[in-house]
Amino acid sequence: MEHNAHHAQKDKIMKHNTQQSKYSTGRRSFLRRGLAVAGAGAIGAGLLTNGLPAFAREGSALLTQGDVAILRFLAAIEIIESDLWQQYNELGGIQDSEVPGGSGSAGYTAALKVLDGDMDQYIHDNTEDEFSHFTFLDAYLVSQGANPVNLDKFRTLPSSQATGAQQIGRLTNLMQLTVDTSYWTRYRSRTKNPDFGDTFAQAIPGLFKGQFPAIPRNDNDLKGFKAGNPPTIPAHLQAIANTAGFHFGFIEQGGTSLYPSLAQRVSNPEVLRILLSIGPTETQHFQTWQDKAGNAPPLTDPTNGLVFPDLNSPPFGGQDFQTNLIMPEPTIFLSRKFPVVSIIRPTEPGGSGGAVATVKAFTADGLFIGQSQEFLTFLGELADEADAAQQTVVGNG
Repeated sequence: MEHNAHHAQKDKIMKHNTQQSKYSTGRRSFLRRGLAVAGAGAIGAGLLTNGLPAFAREGSALLTQGDVAILRFLAAIEIIESDLWQQYNELGGIQDSEVPGGSGSAGYTAALKVLDGDMDQYIHDNTEDEFSHFTFLDAYLVSQGANPVNLDKFRTLPSSQATGAQQIGRLTNLMQLTVDTSYWTRYRSRTKNPDFGDTFAQAIPGLFKGQFPAIPRNDNDLKGFKAGNPPTIPAHLQAIANTAGFHFGFIEQGGTSLYPSLAQRVSNPEVLRILLSIGPTETQHFQTWQDKAGNAPPLTDPTNGLVFPDLNSPPFGGQDFQTNLIMPEPTIFLSRKFPVVSIIRPTEPGGSGGAVATVKAFTADGLFIGQSQEFLTFLGELADEADAAQQTVVGNG
């Protein structure tokens, strides 16, 4: 009943957008044909009760097409992140009224807690944050007479078969990841910056050379686990949790760069305020996960040979790998003639932290393995539009 009511409410919004939006080009009208957020319905439904929300009927300044494109792309990315974080929370977080769904996996949760005793709480809170981001962005788009982003039609990927996971369609695949851990050395470098074209070593080289699960694929991945104090955690299960720990950092460093990169293309002061207010929460997430990933125990997964090295010992160790260096080291910025400075990197508009680059990184990560070409094309178009936005001087209502 709740699911049907939510879709009925969204249908009313779609009708309102058809009448009111000044941005309904052929490409954008594709949104009205059924791109929605599944699984998020129960969480976001409160925004849409009793037909159109009051704020959708209030007068407001129209946004530039570039600002709408930026907001729409960010909403899509936040929906995607909500989907993957929901999967993590169902098995390794806290399932409650704030983040419903799933019933947890004792073995997977115990393995995650090796990285930090509060991992389940952090996963829960990160999940809730991402849901709040996309529901706000969609609501704001509606308030401006623009189409919200919906991705329901693409929620077709299978769930984990492990006990504790919901059996619903997903947008993302967490079971065949190729995790780029170069963010680890990027933020520890004092001489290089990706905005200058620099590249960085992988912290966990093996994760970048294959496809690995970050959640249990089924109960076979939990074999050998025994609850207790301390619990018995097989190396394979711990490797899955370690993979998740480094993947958390990969996802959130993307948002850390994406928001400031796109903020430089925003025209409307209120839209700029939105990006400057949401973006730093992504940075808070990233720093948390970078810290926790450093606690991943060294091991070799006996099922696939994946190695998690001791990052504090040769051939690793030193400035680029030391696990307690969780603050961004000062590095070059804008020009090599300036002193080094502690910064978020990258932030060059349209560069390696921009919209198109984000989609490419998520695709290379394996998040979209099994997704349709239609989904990839649509997401790519949203990214192109966001990166093409041009800043103009406009008023704020």
